[in-house]
Amino acid sequence: MRILYFASVREAVGTGEELVDPPPEAATVDALVDWLATVSPAHAAAFADRARLRAAVDGRFVPLDAALGAPAEVALFPPVTGG
Repeated sequence: MRILYFASVREAVGTGEELVDPPPEAATVDALVDWLATVSPAHAAAFADRARLRAAVDGRFVPLDAALGAPAEVALFPPVTGG
């Protein structure tokens, strides 16, 4: 699975994308983020405030409790703001 990180999440993790093989227990976006938070201290910091996290699965915005199925790509990012 390809994970994409954007904006402050990208800065905290230290990369814009990575390929991962999550465990079967990572069946929702929340569970995937829980697992990713164990990868490194930088990942844990990036995902510490779930209220400031949004997700897209295969290009579609989804809530964090959405089931993953077998996605090719998951994007994680802070709320989008306009200006």
